[in-house]
Amino acid sequence: MKEGSKYQPLLEFLRGSEQNEITLSFAEIENLIKDTLPNSAKSKRAWWSNRSKGALQASAWIEAGYRVEDVEFDKQQIKFYKPPNNFQVQLKGDTVLWNGELIKALRLHMGLTQAEFAERLGVYQQTVSQWEIAAYEPTLATSKYLTLIADQAGFKYRDRG
Repeated sequence: MKEGSKYQPLLEFLRGSEQNEITLSFAEIENLIKDTLPNSAKSKRAWWSNRSKGALQASAWIEAGYRVEDVEFDKQQIKFYKPPNNFQVQLKGDTVLWNGELIKALRLHMGLTQAEFAERLGVYQQTVSQWEIAAYEPTLATSKYLTLIADQAGFKYRDRG
């Protein structure tokens, strides 16, 4: 992030937090940056996307190690999530067994809502939700597909020694 960016105080706030999940209202963010958020931030999900290029605001949370997990325009708040740096990856043969934590981290890495991620995988949003809360786990075939998607998305979930 460039020195003097108006989003620098947000970066510093998030960097100083020990929490894995932080919910901030638009007003709290505006108070931090001592400026108003643009109208697009208050109405367009894309403004809050986790893209690393061309978005100064995203640099603030990404550099602090967070991703935007959820945008609630009706409540005017944003939920930030800090994905773990390392995962407990279980294998069955050479197939990664995807668990809720891994699936959620992959989805957030890709900057997708549960509904968007479900559409990408060809499953229901409720299926993604149930995976993420560990109500049940994907089949071996789906796990292989998740591994393919993770590799395409550049998601680092295991050491490739």
